[in-house]
Amino acid sequence: MFESLSDRLSQSLKQITGKARLTEDNISGALHDVRIALLEADVALPVVKEFIDQVKIKAIGLTVATALNPGEAFIKLVHAELVQVMGEANTALNLATTPPAVILMAGLQGAGKTTTVAKLARFLQEREKKKVAVVSADVYRPAAIAQLETLANEVGAQFITSTNEEKPLDIVNRALVEAKAQLADVLLVDTAGRLAVDDVMMDEIRALHAAVKPIETLFVVDAMTGQDAANTAKAFNDALPLTGVVLAKTDGDARGGAALSVRSITGKPIKFMGVGEKTDALEAFYPDRLASRILGMGDVLTLIEEAERKVDKDKAQRFAKKMQQGQKFDLEDFRDQLDQMANMGGISSMLDKMPGMSQLPTAAQSQINDNQFTRMGVIIDSMTPKEKRFPDVINGSRKQRIAAGSGSQIADVNRLLKQHKQMQKMMKKVSRKGGMQKMMRGMQGMQMPGGGGMPPGMRRR
Repeated sequence: MFESLSDRLSQSLKQITGKARLTEDNISGALHDVRIALLEADVALPVVKEFIDQVKIKAIGLTVATALNPGEAFIKLVHAELVQVMGEANTALNLATTPPAVILMAGLQGAGKTTTVAKLARFLQEREKKKVAVVSADVYRPAAIAQLETLANEVGAQFITSTNEEKPLDIVNRALVEAKAQLADVLLVDTAGRLAVDDVMMDEIRALHAAVKPIETLFVVDAMTGQDAANTAKAFNDALPLTGVVLAKTDGDARGGAALSVRSITGKPIKFMGVGEKTDALEAFYPDRLASRILGMGDVLTLIEEAERKVDKDKAQRFAKKMQQGQKFDLEDFRDQLDQMANMGGISSMLDKMPGMSQLPTAAQSQINDNQFTRMGVIIDSMTPKEKRFPDVINGSRKQRIAAGSGSQIADVNRLLKQHKQMQKMMKKVSRKGGMQKMMRGMQGMQMPGGGGMPPGMRRR
């Protein structure tokens, strides 16, 4: 998400870097480019106009702190305005009510509502330690109820049955009684969507809202619909007392216009965003972190939080102990690291959150993808236990067998072994005194897949 906008803004803001002071003349060109970048990202025109006006007013005559140069001060200003547009801070769910706290999910058909219900159920169970029940009041879409049942079983949420023969009102009233009986902390209600906003749909969802009196009413919107997402959210907000928005399918949207428009147009906070197809691919929405990502500054806090949740701590401790004892970093360790990386959303997701990665040459960026790391794992899986533990025994004939077994070329096997050697040297430095500093120096010389060293923003200063 935001790749296009981030690239354009990075280029625009470079014009300001190095200027002695901020004036109307030297920021006008950059602001023009920022305006074009926002419009191309499908940000709503009123939002773009307000954004540019506010940045211009605050930039001209700005007193620059001694720790910053004017270019850095301008970027800081743009960052602050992006945060302001998207809502300033994360707005958490309000669950402060007599259980079960009812969360009503609304949205158009195809927006990803049912999948988002499952993701939110998993989020609440794993991070908030809540007992969650789910029910589908969508009696119109074929297999909608069965889809939610399958997803509920996958995430371990309590599924309250319903049928296409029941009326939506009867379903939600019965679900509320059953959720109380099951001592559920939260009841998530999946409602029917339509292909477009219509009066019948709005009347039905208003009736459901009146019946269950939800403490949260979340509008799920497909981020890939861009500016239309904000307009649809406004239509729902006019009909329902929405408490927040969930941006679904943000991983498929390189523009990001919806995130910058929804908050301004509806006045409602974006609470979550869907960042992938899996049920764990739901992130709390932090405007300041997302603004940093847009400007190529990364999002280290989210990266750390993901590592704390998703990295296998037992494996990590065993690996750390092995390195401390001076044991060699073998291909089994390399395979474990690839698995841990996949658990954190893959290399693309991780790099998106690392500072300075936007400065990586375009050619190198295009070659860094999760497929090549998946292929590495397949190659390692085609090796014998002895080859994984003692890579030096892999000779020409073994390479031929490994390549054939993994559906790859001998050149791919050689490339993997070379990258393993580089990591082995780096890990050896870490295990010695002053290891981290040595590791950072080693990473500077390490070749990234596709060529090129570490990007400028990642280098040790």
